[in-house]
Amino acid sequence: MKKQIIVAAAALTMLTACGGSATQATKETDKFDYTVEQFADLQILRYRVPGFEELSLQQKELIYYLTEAALQGRDILFDQNGKYNLVIRRALEAVYTGYKGDRDNADFQALEVYLKRVWFSNGIHHHYGSEKFVPGFSQEFFRQALQSIDASALPLAEGETIDQLCDEIFPVIFDPKVMPKRVNQADGQDLILTSACNYYDGVTQEEAEAFYGAMKDPKDETPVSYGLNSRLVKENGKIEEKVWKAGGLYGSAIEKIIYWLKKAEQVAETPEQKAVIGKLIAFYETGDLKTFDEYAILWVKDLNSRVDFVNGFTETYGDPLGLKASWEALVNFKDLEATHRTEVISGNAQWFEDHSPVDKRFKKEQVKGVSAKVITAAILGGDLYPSTAIGINLPNANWIRSTYGSKSVTIGNITDAYNKAAHGNGFNEEFVYSDVELKRIDRYADLTDNLHTDLHECLGHGSGKLLPGVDPDALKAYGSTIEEARADLFGLYYVADPKLVELGLLPDMEAYKAQYYTYLMNGLMTQLVRIEPGNSIEEAHMRNRQLIARWVYEKGAADKVVELVKKEGKTYVVINDYGKLRALFGDLLAEIQRVKSTGDFAAARDLVENYAVKVDPALHAEVLERYKKLNLAPYKGFVNPKYEAVTDSEGRITDVKVSYEEGYAEQMLRYAKDYSTLPDRN
Repeated sequence: MKKQIIVAAAALTMLTACGGSATQATKETDKFDYTVEQFADLQILRYRVPGFEELSLQQKELIYYLTEAALQGRDILFDQNGKYNLVIRRALEAVYTGYKGDRDNADFQALEVYLKRVWFSNGIHHHYGSEKFVPGFSQEFFRQALQSIDASALPLAEGETIDQLCDEIFPVIFDPKVMPKRVNQADGQDLILTSACNYYDGVTQEEAEAFYGAMKDPKDETPVSYGLNSRLVKENGKIEEKVWKAGGLYGSAIEKIIYWLKKAEQVAETPEQKAVIGKLIAFYETGDLKTFDEYAILWVKDLNSRVDFVNGFTETYGDPLGLKASWEALVNFKDLEATHRTEVISGNAQWFEDHSPVDKRFKKEQVKGVSAKVITAAILGGDLYPSTAIGINLPNANWIRSTYGSKSVTIGNITDAYNKAAHGNGFNEEFVYSDVELKRIDRYADLTDNLHTDLHECLGHGSGKLLPGVDPDALKAYGSTIEEARADLFGLYYVADPKLVELGLLPDMEAYKAQYYTYLMNGLMTQLVRIEPGNSIEEAHMRNRQLIARWVYEKGAADKVVELVKKEGKTYVVINDYGKLRALFGDLLAEIQRVKSTGDFAAARDLVENYAVKVDPALHAEVLERYKKLNLAPYKGFVNPKYEAVTDSEGRITDVKVSYEEGYAEQMLRYAKDYSTLPDRN
């Protein structure tokens, strides 16, 4: 899955490109309270699930079972993000629920914020920036708080004392030199030894690359995703994989996932969907990556089921080497009306491929199996909760995409929730240069944001091809950034194409300018609100956006295509020539595709290190100061709806009810109670 993530606090997205469905959602949610709470740099929202009540009982029951499976893997992600995360989270939760002292004192209040951040990030490192949180409470307070509550509530190992627990976790929490980064991407360092993620134990980057390099056969045209579902460890001098499967690592969680998947299998909508679920169960039971590929192929081919889902080890952004996948889940159903827009795009996939500005050698002669839809999320799980994507494209294996195609989705009710929550917050008024751009954004940005996401997911990730013999992992740590840049550039190039007006997806050739302006404003300036002063850019999506924006800014400097200008002491983006800007996007797309297709690691490294990483400290300080005055949170996430099965006297489900009243801490504590599927230490 490659993700298009909402990136600006005032990002406006819209579902009305095709009419009906968004209007209906708006009427249903006029009085719906989207905002739950705000703390640190985070805002918690809620989303509705419009259309759920109209689903059949079988579809509701299927969603209920898949939702349970989606929640059972929660602890897996915490442990993947850091080996001490579960112990620390449970110790914090025990204090939060059991502390009898003054809950209004500064230390306890700081502990509450810290715990809420840990919940949000599925660990003690920032979910986006990857740096370790700095606790606002003292070690003395935390030790006394732990000692003041019932020891049976604490995550103590057999025979362990509270003081020993403190000795174990306090350096991890309080010492800034211990595990400072969850994922380190700094060039020239050992990315494994300097990353706190729990995908490797006792091995170096060189050893890991050699281990997986030896597994690969250059002649294999259908390679598995080596290392995707395992921890690589060195024990007694021997390097081996500990596979995540039933009976293996994370087995207690996976077995509960399987339990609910088997229930879902019995109420599948179609034989094809039943086969998909059955094959996923087989993968979880065996851990076999060939079985995973068979599951992915069946999933791509299942186009007639309205209910769909993702459940498993999917994305590799959390591994500095881009090999091992975090666990995530999403349960959804198709928005029948809004899907028209994505169907038009995917139905013209071959035209877009043929007219791409990239070298003919790197184009697909025949685009296969591109399917796209707008979906309604029913539940978010794992690495898609609480912070989620707005667009998804799967599977990730290049050979499966080339042979069988891919599925692309835009998550309609999530973009709608972002839109409603951001309405009127003053962000654009602060950072947009003039009324000309503001009026254009107000008129078109919601439409063009959605179209860019659709083009990114539906076509961008599925476009182009690797040359024969090129290793899909040849770009190593730079692979994710290059891939996201490739998909973004595809969307940017085509959102300005007259073909979109011809297809009825844009009203005129003025609309695309809203997307170009907001994209460059974000890539050059406003996404910096997510970076701490003095830090470089680490996250792949942020690197991608700055790479694109800085590259076209530099290459168009002689003609002043894009400028950063001062007005009343403030910096603004000004685009002087939209036509030349589109041509620059095309030039960069051609180069990025060449890098991807040929596996040119040196060129990928140069692009990322020269354009994507470094931050202008003066501009950064200005953006932070201007943003601070708006009292906005740069990161947003969601609480999930709560589902309750209604049963008859014999235990058969007669209905499934959905409610939206649960608060953030309330939900997190319920999940901790009902879905603690792993031991404290794994």
